[in-house]
Amino acid sequence: MVVRQEKWWSSQLQRPMPIAIYGHFGFPLLLFPTAMADFLEYERFGLIEVLRPWIEQGVCKVYTIDSINADSWLNPAVPGSERIRRHKAYNRYVVDEVVPFIEADCRGRVPIITGGASLGAFHAANLFFQRPDRFAGTIALSGVYNLQAYSGGYFDEDCYFNSPVHYVANLDDAYWLPLLRQRQQIYLACGQGAYERPEATVEMATILAAKGIPHVMDLWGPEYAHDWPTWRAMMPHYVECIARGDLWQQWLRQSA
Repeated sequence: MVVRQEKWWSSQLQRPMPIAIYGHFGFPLLLFPTAMADFLEYERFGLIEVLRPWIEQGVCKVYTIDSINADSWLNPAVPGSERIRRHKAYNRYVVDEVVPFIEADCRGRVPIITGGASLGAFHAANLFFQRPDRFAGTIALSGVYNLQAYSGGYFDEDCYFNSPVHYVANLDDAYWLPLLRQRQQIYLACGQGAYERPEATVEMATILAAKGIPHVMDLWGPEYAHDWPTWRAMMPHYVECIARGDLWQQWLRQSA
């Protein structure tokens, strides 16, 4: 498996931001860390290893990046207005810096799938729902999609537009809603074991259904807790679903 790391100074975040790349070909899977973790978390906890067969076969090429959650939603010492400001800067870093890096690394426009577990699922889903013009789908595992779960009571207009259960529920834009309805690779999954919140996944899926946005919602059994064994079981399953899907097969034909 080809593995390498890169780093650059982020103009949006005003700090160096690293990225790890696993693989040589395949649809790009951009993974967001859980909680306050870093860009190597998915490697440390064995998720990259369970994806090795798909990575080595050129089905997917995985990109993992740092979070800034310790400076935003998971830092109660920072005022809410500053936390959402930093959150928006992180979004710009992903869209304006990480996405062009991935496209250059893959030598062209490619169907980027966002992914993550726990707080990483929130980031993955939020960025996908905000920018379906830049992302082709999402794999969101054990997520909560209401920003109020993290904002400590602070909730302004910027928070609203970064809280998927709020802005997607009210979305009627003539450009963005039809674009979301065209996306066929939206996977929301959650276990029903310890510390999981399946009701949050059901809430998000219910909103998508009401808006006519195609998606897959899976609730795994009570043996699946909010922990790495669950996510190591889930992620390969949905990577395989994407590999069998029309989006990836169409892109392969176009690339041949």
